[in-house]
Amino acid sequence: MKIAVIGGGYVGLVSGACFAALGTDVCVVETDPARLQALRAGHIPIYEPGLDKLVEDNMAAGRLRFSGAVGPAVAGKDVIFIAVGTPSRRGDGHADLHFVFDAVEQLAPHLTGNAVIVTKSTVPVGTGRQIARLLAELRPDLALDVASNPEFLREGSAIEDFMRPDRVVIGTMSERPCATLRALYRPLYLIETPIVFTGLETAELIKYAANAYLAMKVTFINEMADLCERVGGDVHDVAKGIGLDGRIGRKFLHAGPGFGGSCFPKDTMALMRIAQDAGAPSRLVETVVSVNESRKAGMAARIIGLCGGSVRNLGIAVLGLAFKPETDDMRDAPSITIVPRLVEAGARIRAFDPAGMGQARALLPEAVTYCASARDALADADVLVLITEWNEFRALDATAMAALMRGRRVIDLRNVYDPAKMRAAGFAYHGIGRGEARVGEAALVGQAA
Repeated sequence: MKIAVIGGGYVGLVSGACFAALGTDVCVVETDPARLQALRAGHIPIYEPGLDKLVEDNMAAGRLRFSGAVGPAVAGKDVIFIAVGTPSRRGDGHADLHFVFDAVEQLAPHLTGNAVIVTKSTVPVGTGRQIARLLAELRPDLALDVASNPEFLREGSAIEDFMRPDRVVIGTMSERPCATLRALYRPLYLIETPIVFTGLETAELIKYAANAYLAMKVTFINEMADLCERVGGDVHDVAKGIGLDGRIGRKFLHAGPGFGGSCFPKDTMALMRIAQDAGAPSRLVETVVSVNESRKAGMAARIIGLCGGSVRNLGIAVLGLAFKPETDDMRDAPSITIVPRLVEAGARIRAFDPAGMGQARALLPEAVTYCASARDALADADVLVLITEWNEFRALDATAMAALMRGRRVIDLRNVYDPAKMRAAGFAYHGIGRGEARVGEAALVGQAA
């Protein structure tokens, strides 16, 4: 089977490389000349563990190639995936679909057979029908099928998510394209991956509903963390206590500074608008969007308050800038909100992120100093603020941290460190929702007084 993937970004590149690894002939279209040149040279423009080797191996095997022209890429293909960006539209929060429809208009003149056109991009309900109408106008001579095949790739573990997914969702307008898509995904079916065939609109909605539900879990545990701080509870134990209930599950119950990234912020906003336009507003999703934005905005004030009301002239080591570990993605990362406000308040920021500093430089104030390592950032710092929970930060020893730092305050926005060990090393430790840490610290302060 031969396929084309329009879009060499995160979803398109990972999907194309993984399909090639499953034995499919894949051509990925990337119209940005610089990115295309990099991809052809084997240089991956995004950070995703294992992707560089996967691309290299399949290019060498002749199953994966890159093109800057849509025409030659789509001609004669059985399936064409549209995997372009659908960012939030400025002003109203709706998904911006102009990249999707541009791709359809570009590929339509070059189709040579009855191909299946599949949206991999996250698109609002009804987009597939619009694409079908547009294709019927542009190519009335062909019997083209349109399908929805939403991606469920987590940045940092995207290859594993593609190769061993929880499920594959395929939405179609008729039975005709199902055999083609079932054959394409046959290698995954052999390992008993559930494949859900459903209607076009349903598949489009599944992706938004899944992300909104996960975002709601994150927001819920963040609010429980705030309550824990007020009543002396520990959000870790709350998360464990409810997560062991099979009806709830333990995933996405990790308190922090609010969610970010390429999916949750834009998808919750888009679903909110879709529901409002359909006359069935989702109050839960609306609240998730509002609470998360407020949380990120309030994190800098929280840090300043924990530093005694002022961070002027304080040296703050910031560990972690990307929105999550194992990615360089800075989209809607909490650091974009937190760090500028600390700089405005007079703090001297020394930051380190294993992968995200390249993107961060264009998004954060020029006053930020970027360090070569976590130890470099900690040297002579008055305060440590941990924003992203990279594994190498988890491994930092409290005693070694104390030897490096000038001050003794740790503000852990991901609850990476053990409060007792931090206090034993002489730190005033502040986590998220760790009520017992606050009680212990108050006692320590009282003894010192």
